[in-house]
Amino acid sequence: MTSLKLDVLKTPIGEIDVVTDAEGRLRVLEFHDQPQRLARALRLHHRDQTVETGEASPAVRDGLAAYFAGELAALKAVPWTIGGTAFQRQVWTALVEIPLGEATTYARLAERIGRPSAVRAVGLANGANPIAVVVPCHRVIGTGGALTGYGGGVERKRWLLAHEGVA
Repeated sequence: MTSLKLDVLKTPIGEIDVVTDAEGRLRVLEFHDQPQRLARALRLHHRDQTVETGEASPAVRDGLAAYFAGELAALKAVPWTIGGTAFQRQVWTALVEIPLGEATTYARLAERIGRPSAVRAVGLANGANPIAVVVPCHRVIGTGGALTGYGGGVERKRWLLAHEGVA
């Protein structure tokens, strides 16, 4: 049975729960005040693994600290791996390809992955993303620029987008 480490890090928008594996890769990142999201991600993606309190790898800790300090490109250096279905992984990979300083809509994301009629499924996959911030689901907005739901709350989404320079 594989063991994962759970660390809690302070950020300008609240504490985050960071779960890493033995190789130091990020497996889950959720906001600490949303424990149900952490429990769900662990249940869905890591049910055969034990979770122990411990410090995340320096690459994850330092990358996240740099990002929140304004070095936005530091997210690219954070090692991560993700489970999920093939469709979810396709959506999550497309999220990482959204450039810093830009946002997209659910419809454009569906088009980007070649599934233009799957807007609702793209939204569900986006909402099920277990690695917030690093797999930037916050960069997806509603048609017309509406800040639609975000697991960490719309105020955090607004902060993240402003931090990244999204108008």
